[in-house]
Amino acid sequence: MTKEGNILDPLQVAETWHRQGRAVALATVIETWGSAPRPVGSHLVIDGEGNFQGSVSGGCVEGAVIAEAADVIQSGAPKILEFGVADETAWRVGLSCGGRIRVYIERVDG
Repeated sequence: MTKEGNILDPLQVAETWHRQGRAVALATVIETWGSAPRPVGSHLVIDGEGNFQGSVSGGCVEGAVIAEAADVIQSGAPKILEFGVADETAWRVGLSCGGRIRVYIERVDG
């Protein structure tokens, strides 16, 4: 958030953080089924220190996505994650609303 309380565009944040020399990953909702908390195209930007901006799930799977983003930043290899009610991980992180989401995580490179 900015000092004024406005939510920043995660894509602009990713660009700014990358220009500052931070290691950055971008997570994007690429598919949803049923009652998904965020629409396709929603973004979460994560830096190498674990700072983040945006949302891919309204908070219920962000922790798992941030953890996976650290691996993507380090390896450079993108990942696709899927969370849903049939997935035990989804229950642990709170995605029990009946929906499923698929999230693509990629490292932001110059």
